[in-house]
Amino acid sequence: MHCVGSLGELEELSGVALEDPHRPFVDDVTYPCSKCGDGAEMRRVPEVIDVWFDSGSMPFAQHHAPFENEELFEQRFPAQFICEALDQTRGWFYSLIAISTLLFDKAAYEHVVCLGLILDEDGKKMSKSVGNIVEPNEVIDRFGADALRWYFFTSKQPWDGYRFSTATIEEGVRQFLLQLWNTYGFYVLYANVNDVRDPVAGPLSELDRWVLSRLSATVAEVTERMDVYDATTAGRAVAAFVDDLSNWYVRRSRRRFWDGDPTAFATLRECLVTVAKLLAPFTTVRRRRALRQPRRL
Repeated sequence: MHCVGSLGELEELSGVALEDPHRPFVDDVTYPCSKCGDGAEMRRVPEVIDVWFDSGSMPFAQHHAPFENEELFEQRFPAQFICEALDQTRGWFYSLIAISTLLFDKAAYEHVVCLGLILDEDGKKMSKSVGNIVEPNEVIDRFGADALRWYFFTSKQPWDGYRFSTATIEEGVRQFLLQLWNTYGFYVLYANVNDVRDPVAGPLSELDRWVLSRLSATVAEVTERMDVYDATTAGRAVAAFVDDLSNWYVRRSRRRFWDGDPTAFATLRECLVTVAKLLAPFTTVRRRRALRQPRRL
């Protein structure tokens, strides 16, 4: 028995330079046994190592460290965050920890989120053989990629799993994405009517102070939750603010927008720009092509 430590050593022993070390190519490589005599050949054993060993080696293997790019590997190790589905727990999460602890005496990642499985509307695991899968492109073509992302981010905590429902995605489009887009459309419409370009706020009304206070609290909550990788609570906080912005601030300030009040425009603009920044990790907030887009300033 001999454990070959590298492709270079294998080439030295056999005289064969392998470009691809996988089966079946490696099976053809033999070399004389130095201890057996009688011209006996050394051959690869039939067993293969668990492929999860490869996945657990990913942090350094992807950079071909330590043979090269070792500095790049050290800059990116350990990972700040990883996530995978529940069925990968023993495979990837544990193999990463085992190999990293063996080689570097520390874990390969600082934060981890374990994702639940996606089920069909009846609560059964989706499977091609069962025929209950949903084609992602069909969902994206119908609702847009942003709607699908928003559904996965905010409908449940990711480790709970999902009973996938297109009706729930449609609800998210109607109650959040379209609500936000219509609020933006309202701003654009009356800013154009009143020739408002760069509104400067004057004395704030109580309603202005209230919505800006809500905005500040939302920024604080989203920042706190995203720092601990809680995207669900963060996304829901943004949705709650947009609902208040649309149904309370805009609805009760319509006369001010009709009259071209610069303070109202400045306040709404600040809210919309800040919401767009908060949503950057979640969605691009692009309008579906089937929906009419308001004229931009």
